[in-house]
Amino acid sequence: MKLLIFGATGQIGRALGEAAQARGWETLGPSHADADICDAPAVADTVRRFTPDALVNAAGYTAVDEAESELDAAFGANREGARILAEAAAQAHVPLIHLSTDFVFDGLATKPYTEAEAVGPQGVYAQSKEAGERSVRTAAPRHVILRTAWIYSPFGTNFLRTMLGLASEQTELSVIADQTGNPTSAAEVADALTTILTAVRERGFGAWGTYHCAGADAVSRYDFAKAIFEQAARFGVAAPKLIPVATTDCPRPAPRPAYSVLCTAKLERIFGIRPRPLRDSLRPCLTRLLG
Repeated sequence: MKLLIFGATGQIGRALGEAAQARGWETLGPSHADADICDAPAVADTVRRFTPDALVNAAGYTAVDEAESELDAAFGANREGARILAEAAAQAHVPLIHLSTDFVFDGLATKPYTEAEAVGPQGVYAQSKEAGERSVRTAAPRHVILRTAWIYSPFGTNFLRTMLGLASEQTELSVIADQTGNPTSAAEVADALTTILTAVRERGFGAWGTYHCAGADAVSRYDFAKAIFEQAARFGVAAPKLIPVATTDCPRPAPRPAYSVLCTAKLERIFGIRPRPLRDSLRPCLTRLLG
């Protein structure tokens, strides 16, 4: 397998690179300077020179709050960049795996969102990601859009690392208790991607479309923090006092969905991928980070 990964230095991109290397796959992860996803000629040239078996778009604009005042940058990367990569994949006759987000939903549901339910993105970041999904569907018939949520890993910027960092400085932490989602390990998304990439190369594969890939447990951010510190105690990390607060107590420029739990039944049915419980997913991540 020759795999071209855009966004290879991000959490999922990095985890995918490691998972691919462990399987003996050849990968290329061009830097932003080498092949900006918004630079169509550079993308096309990279695809032409590397001749990949598949493209993965793990790149994009991810600054949720900053997007409210940087609309052009958010839509440039998340909509136009997605379109450019989709067109390059279609021209090269290779499949595209495109990463998206739970933020495309409005957060008003009371049960897990399936892939068939209507989207309702609320902020600029969310709207730009949903627009990127539509660009991919239009430009690349052979695509898999993989929506995921609340990504954490031993590297990059994420909730887990933020909690551990704050705990080293403070004895009390206020954590939002009225936002519910699926904490998802980047390493497990990477493993899912390798399964999907293997499947889409098989002759006759036709289950293209949108899928949800997220952790098994639906929890609040407050409960996610509790789980992190329960597991981190094994490594001598002292847990701070956690204080549950409401979203309205912590105003931010961009809205967050109150409930964005993703149903992963379709992913399991088509690809046999079953999400792991949060405790089991946290353990290897914390072992790598703290062990």
